[in-house]
Amino acid sequence: MSDKPIQIGIVCFPGMTQLDVTGPFEVLARLPNAKVHLLWKRIETIVSDVGLPLLPTTTFSECPDLDIFCIGGGPGMTSIMSDDEVIAFVREKGGSARYVTSVCAGSLVLGSAGLLTGYESACHWLMRDMLASFGAIAVDQRVVVDRNRISGGGVTAGVDFAFRVAAEICGEDVAKRLQLFLEYQPEPPFDLTVQNAPPELLSEIKSASLPWLRARQAAVDQAAEKLRSRKAVPA
Repeated sequence: MSDKPIQIGIVCFPGMTQLDVTGPFEVLARLPNAKVHLLWKRIETIVSDVGLPLLPTTTFSECPDLDIFCIGGGPGMTSIMSDDEVIAFVREKGGSARYVTSVCAGSLVLGSAGLLTGYESACHWLMRDMLASFGAIAVDQRVVVDRNRISGGGVTAGVDFAFRVAAEICGEDVAKRLQLFLEYQPEPPFDLTVQNAPPELLSEIKSASLPWLRARQAAVDQAAEKLRSRKAVPA
């Protein structure tokens, strides 16, 4: 391993799902010589979708070149997908990172920045189909690796995802030691997944989610149109 710090940037934003950030943070911050930056426009308290306050450590303007760029999802991404400052930052720092990564619906933000065109990606099951708007290839897996793009599916997949990122950048031995140290051996109390859930339960959840799914789809459509317009302009 080099003595040079592993620069890791995780974007946090108002209305994010905090486990998309704190799950990967718990693992990646323990990598040898890791420097983790919680990134936002300003150093100000960010409140998650369920009320957990977090404080960014590094502003967009102070962000160094990154080895790992990561962004999660949450209701707040409906706003940031139309925020030109955020998308420009994701495009610049994400596009130049050694690994471009996401958790849950954060992959849609990568897509908005044009970073998933032609790449396979995971996403939360309720929004997986939206990836096609950005030319990405949706994959129904908990963790997806396509070249230097690594994505985790639903919210809790961020922990599995982080161990995979750890193995990619520091080797399997380091990742295995971390997994053992953190005693990661999940035992869900219920044998219930998207794959085996009763169709009526899936339909019920989809119906209850329709209002914000429609808002998310509108944001995706707007972001996809911006992306097409940008690509149509000669460099």
